[in-house]
Amino acid sequence: MTHVLANVVFPVDRDPDILPLYLDPETWSTIEGEGVRVSANAQLGDVLDRRRARIAAGRRMSFATYFNAFPASYWQHWTSVRRIRLTVELSGEATLLVYRSNGGGIRQRIVTHEVSGESTTEVDLDLTQYTDGGWIWFDVVADTQDVTFRSGIWSTDQEPARGGKASIGITTYNKPEYCVETLQSLIDAPDVLENIDRIFVIDQGDKRVDAREEYPAIAEGLGETLQVITQPNLGGSGGFARAMLETLDRPDSDFVQLLDDDVRIEPEALRRSIVFGRFTTTPTIVGGHMFDLLDRPKLHAWAEVVDDKPFMWRNLFQERMPHDFGAQNLRQTPTLHMRMDAHYNGWWMCLIPMETVREIGLSLPAFIKWDDAEYCLRAGEAGYATVSLPGVALWHVSWLGKDDAIDWQAYFHVRNRVVAGLLHSQTPRGGTLIRHSRRVDIKHLMMMQYYPTHLRAAALRDVLSGPAHMFRSLDTAMPAARTAASRFPETTVHKDVDAILRSRKGRQVFSVPRRAERDRVKDTSSSPTGILLRAFTGVSLASHWFHTPKRVNLRTPEVEFGKGDANWWRIPRYDSVLVSAADGSGKQIYTRNRALFRKQLVESVILHRRLQRRWAKLAAQYRKALPGLVSPEAWRRVFEENK
Repeated sequence: MTHVLANVVFPVDRDPDILPLYLDPETWSTIEGEGVRVSANAQLGDVLDRRRARIAAGRRMSFATYFNAFPASYWQHWTSVRRIRLTVELSGEATLLVYRSNGGGIRQRIVTHEVSGESTTEVDLDLTQYTDGGWIWFDVVADTQDVTFRSGIWSTDQEPARGGKASIGITTYNKPEYCVETLQSLIDAPDVLENIDRIFVIDQGDKRVDAREEYPAIAEGLGETLQVITQPNLGGSGGFARAMLETLDRPDSDFVQLLDDDVRIEPEALRRSIVFGRFTTTPTIVGGHMFDLLDRPKLHAWAEVVDDKPFMWRNLFQERMPHDFGAQNLRQTPTLHMRMDAHYNGWWMCLIPMETVREIGLSLPAFIKWDDAEYCLRAGEAGYATVSLPGVALWHVSWLGKDDAIDWQAYFHVRNRVVAGLLHSQTPRGGTLIRHSRRVDIKHLMMMQYYPTHLRAAALRDVLSGPAHMFRSLDTAMPAARTAASRFPETTVHKDVDAILRSRKGRQVFSVPRRAERDRVKDTSSSPTGILLRAFTGVSLASHWFHTPKRVNLRTPEVEFGKGDANWWRIPRYDSVLVSAADGSGKQIYTRNRALFRKQLVESVILHRRLQRRWAKLAAQYRKALPGLVSPEAWRRVFEENK
């Protein structure tokens, strides 16, 4: 029996920005001062439909692209597949060239075929030389007339290690427009639906998916496959835990495919992830990569890891992400030919075998942040690996336009990182986690960001209170954090800054030093390191502890900073600053508060010292409590109580 591993596909929509992810143009050029830029040889007009494309006479088109090349090293390493077949259907006189690469990105030609008329070419390939990395792809060169590419399929005659379908779990909170688009994409992809048992939409908002005008047609198109479940807002972890729990009751589901709500999917990627999961040698978590929904050729997450010593997440090659496929293609990027092994995958798109769920339980009741990383670390300790698979991806709203480290989410950033460290850190006393957390507090305080410092202290107090607080505060921690914002003036985003300044000085518009001053600060100040860093921190802390701010500076900000310039080593020099919000929607005013600074600094030192002293005892408590925090029975009680 033949099993299709991957279909060659083209964009669902007609967005020219994402074409380089599917079709690689004939030539690339380097423009001095601008880096590498794609030529205009590949046009949307080349795409005829989802599976077909036109190659103009005399032109060459390569399928060495993110979505259409075959990630051979991942299939060789994680599955038992050793024989694959490439099948290409063409109309017209053309040359078909098949290539491979190694882990260093070196290209080698494997096969050349001359074809004409209505042709079907089959190329049998072995997966035996891709230990460290490598892709397989093909190019098509049209002769004297246009050629139609009719189909491309990567398949195998080997049998998968396991069968079964997947249930999809989409957690949503007031983003119904994204959800209906995802559901419609699935309706339009019947070959994907063949692999789906149930679609659980866990709706936790008051803007309901089933209230959208498109919903009746979607419900009719999906029939009993679709099930919308409403519940109070228990965060991403509560929504995904519900999807896992519902899938446990589905005997035909061997996997649960978790999806975020604010995404646009590539349906073929969903199908590939399920097929790959079936072929893995042992049950394996299969994650998808994340492209930026607002800058669509830009890849933000490939293989993500947790560094144990600081116990902090990052990309495996942090300095090389994000990668812009609109500026540099797959063949030009040797790093992307390596096999990159991940510790975890974000739950924007993540396929989890039900064997894993049955053995290690559901999501930690974390609300948001670190639930995905903690789960994969827990799975890894139980012997279930996580693979972030190339060619499996979606588009997600990235974090670049957000500043969730200083809004209400600051509580969850620190609380869940520390809890995950207590559960999984292999370094005594969590390595440098506590020291790093204390430094983050100091930076916030020097930047006059008292709200996130307040939330971080609340998080540490909850951690110190023991693991029982996690379920107890699951539905209250977020509202409490948001309510606290009203006590901190810097959380207000001012849309009309001149009006705010005018109201403070009567009719006169008080002039704030703006672009020139900001540029001067940027040019003459850089991040201190080494001894200078220690000296700067000491002087800044002393200044904020002893210095009384000038009244005029408390009435009106001294200087304006763009968001990119508002660094921790610039802001502490002033009594008040005007800073652009991360999303560009307005300005925030940070003002020095000596009493609050003193209180929060002392509190931070005390809480971190307590955490350090009690680390071993707390780690034992949280690890002992973990089975009860993630058990289906515990989550069932939560859902019953929150009907």
